[in-house]
Amino acid sequence: MRQIPVDTSAASVMVAQPPQPKVKDRRTGERAMDAESGAALSTVDVMFAANGEVEILTVTVPENSISGELVMGTPVAITGLIARPWENEFNGQRRHGIAFRAVAVTSLVENAAKQKAA
Repeated sequence: MRQIPVDTSAASVMVAQPPQPKVKDRRTGERAMDAESGAALSTVDVMFAANGEVEILTVTVPENSISGELVMGTPVAITGLIARPWENEFNGQRRHGIAFRAVAVTSLVENAAKQKAA
């Protein structure tokens, strides 16, 4: 599957919705797990502002790679963000979109407080 790296260096990113468990099967409530590490996955909705435009992105990230308290408005750093185009057919309807995945989402509020204390 094609993976497209996303450059976040010139973007401002902040939490739009706090992390939520990613569900694999809505009927059973089964959690989605990372195929490689086995870690539980979560999603974080972020406001991604770059080049005068703002988008809301839902980013999937391993639960153990989310650091700091991520509440609405918290500025964050996104490590290893990639975009993956997807397409499927369900009940005769063809759907497509872009899924976003990251290695980690880190609160910048904690980092700023630590740097001031040092």
